[in-house]
Parts: sequence; C-alpha cells; structure tokens
Amino acid sequence: MNVANNKRKKESKQRIMNVFVNELQTRDVNEITVTDICKLADINRSTFYANFIDIYDLVDQINKIMLEMFLDIYKEESTEKKHSYDFLKLFKHIKENQIFYKTFFKLNSNFDKSFFMFDLNTEMKRFYPNSDFIEYHIDFFEAGLNAIIKRWLNTGCKESPEEIESIIKSEYKKRSEL
Repeated sequence: MNVANNKRKKESKQRIMNVFVNELQTRDVNEITVTDICKLADINRSTFYANFIDIYDLVDQINKIMLEMFLDIYKEESTEKKHSYDFLKLFKHIKENQIFYKTFFKLNSNFDKSFFMFDLNTEMKRFYPNSDFIEYHIDFFEAGLNAIIKRWLNTGCKESPEEIESIIKSEYKKRSEL
C-alpha cells in the first residue's frame, strides 16, 4: 500500500471515530448504526468495514485510545504502580477534555480500580493499616469520585479543577478528624 492510501485510511478512521463520538453525545451506542456513521462521515460502508469489524469493535478501539490518553496523565504513577493522589491533574484534564470524558462515561459508566492500573488495596493499606474494611472504603471512594466527576461534567465543568479537588480533600479531611 502506498503512503497516500495509508494517510487516507487514517483520515477515514479518524473521521469515523469523530462522527461516532459526536453522535454519542446525544444517543446511546445501541442507537447508532453503521449506516448512520457512514452517512454522517460521508464514506462508504466498505470504508467503515475496512477499519472496524462492527460498532462494538469501534467502541473497543476508542476505549483503547481513551485508556492510553488517561494513562498518559498518570504516566509516572502507572510505571511505579503507585498513586500520587494528585487528582488536580485529572480534574484539569477533564475540564480541558469534556467530550472525551462524557464519551468515556457513556461507554464505560465509571472509573474503577482496574482503570488506575495499580493496586488500590496495597495503596490504601498505607493509609488505613488497621482497617478490615478497605474494600468498602475503596468502593465508597470510587462511587463518590465518579459521582462528583459526572455531576461536574453534566454542569459543564463550571467550577475550577481546584474547587473540585478541594471538595475531595475536604471530605477526606473530615474523615481523618473522626
């Protein structure tokens, strides 16, 4: 294949992904068809199928790209398998990439401990060495973090990343004072 065709294939694939992500902002995955994507991207069905097996392959490939982008934020933490607890980095990235995160939640519903690529159990034992209930704390933290991020996205990220970080910190400060 010549270079021009490689470039055209990449451009077509990107256009398909962009159309799909845009459609996800107002529709559910199961409401979007290959025909819809082809019409909106102004491509033939054969072009779609040259890049993706079906809609769910498209979802998988987008998820893979999103995971790589997310891990890039926490590259050091991922390499060291340690959490910096620097949520400000995440909140700044969310504010700058709202459609990305709306798409993420539409496709995945939540961040969970497997998404962070490190062992939260081990990390939490550093902070709660005598606790028999670490799994409950982790579940509670994940649910709260997801709820805060979703609410923030749904309101157009009106508050600053620093304000969202302060909400998280204030909740944990109160806990440590108990």
